[in-house]
Amino acid sequence: MEKHVSVLLNESISSLNLNENSVIVDATLGYGGHSSNILERINKGYLFAFDQDSEAIRHSTNRLSKIGTNFTIIKSNFVHMKEMLLDEGVHEVDGVLFDLGVSSPQLDDEERGFSYHQDARLDMRMNQEQALSAYEVVNNYSKEELARIFFKYGEDKFSNNIAKKIVEYRALKPIETTMELVEVIKSAVPMKFRLDKHPARQIFQAIRIEVNHELDVIEPALEQALDLIKVGGRVCVITFHSLEDRIVKNYFKEKCMIDEKVKGMPNIPLEYLPDFRLVYTKAIVPSDEEIRQNPRARSAKLRVIERIK
Repeated sequence: MEKHVSVLLNESISSLNLNENSVIVDATLGYGGHSSNILERINKGYLFAFDQDSEAIRHSTNRLSKIGTNFTIIKSNFVHMKEMLLDEGVHEVDGVLFDLGVSSPQLDDEERGFSYHQDARLDMRMNQEQALSAYEVVNNYSKEELARIFFKYGEDKFSNNIAKKIVEYRALKPIETTMELVEVIKSAVPMKFRLDKHPARQIFQAIRIEVNHELDVIEPALEQALDLIKVGGRVCVITFHSLEDRIVKNYFKEKCMIDEKVKGMPNIPLEYLPDFRLVYTKAIVPSDEEIRQNPRARSAKLRVIERIK
């Protein structure tokens, strides 16, 4: 398997403020890039990692076992983080890391159907045991439902046109593969727009978000992460598109706001001060060098929040 390059690796690891006793949650284990770096730094601490993907878990178990035994991998969506950690007897942690989006090995594995560059059965499931796949979305959703998710999750201005073409095409036969879908999308988009960027990119993103309920789980999971961290603990979130980043940015901002009733007072009573602070006022983005070495990093943003009381 091609080596997976973790995005914003040094920035996210240093933002976690690790020491050898830290108890850390990697909410998005993937192929273990961040987790292996964390584990190397917490030899007296403990790592809990979450993932839904059996293949990623198998690979990462092998990778992490070469570093230490002080880790537990939990096969679950991170939206169940608090409940699963309570089952492990864990009530508080020193840090939580989220690396949202699809990992490179998932994109590069032709059989998973995430990529609009490779032909495969329409799938896009991060959890391969769930029923809903891209095939069901493309072939069973109404024209209105398709147009809605293309516009909401893909921000694509040709959403209606593309939804209409899909419904027309599937009336003749089901759309079964990624390349069949790409051809239908191309036929719905004016030629001049195909030259700028791949016309399927935003539509594939939208279908993937719908299949995996990616945006629905972010805020509930952040809430659980903030409940779990100790004073001085941090939550670091790497996002890959504006929809994810907006949710994280707004949620963090809300948590760091000073109560309106006391804003502007010279000595604000402690109970009116927020429990959290933003570690960076602006999102951290990859360096030009990182983008050159790993073009998939270009849209990544890192935001970090710390519990202060």
